Amino acid sequence: MRALLQRVSRAEVRIDDRVVASIGPGLLVLIGVGTADDERVASRMAARVAGLRIFADAAGLTNLSLADVGGAALIVSQFTLYADSRRGRRPSFIGAAGPAIGERLYEDFCESLATAGIPVARGRFGADMAVELVNDGPFTIWLDSDELGIAPKPVS
Repeated sequence: MRALLQRVSRAEVRIDDRVVASIGPGLLVLIGVGTADDERVASRMAARVAGLRIFADAAGLTNLSLADVGGAALIVSQFTLYADSRRGRRPSFIGAAGPAIGERLYEDFCESLATAGIPVARGRFGADMAVELVNDGPFTIWLDSDELGIAPKPVS
């Protein structure tokens, strides 16, 4: 699973010129699901996002998590985080999970984040969305479950 986190002062998603989700201060999370991901990966990635200390404390140091500051998360599905552009001029998305698995794990990620006490707003899986944000900082973090050692449960 891959996630691009952007600390925002506000963010919203529009579909057909209609706002379908919005947040104030918090995180815009673009989330991509890979072919090997499972519920365990989604849950652990959500815990990582909820606990990541990327918000400023009273001294201006990034010591606070999303939960600590009472921020919200706007979660947008983004299979293009699995773009492979090593060959040719057209990216391949073969590393991205198919729609059925992708949507299920996207929902699992959102539910896990909500269970951690984070207010969650959502884009619409598979929709053509316009995402608007005001990046706070700017502060942008890349998370990849493979690089974090968050692997799917081995099949026995």
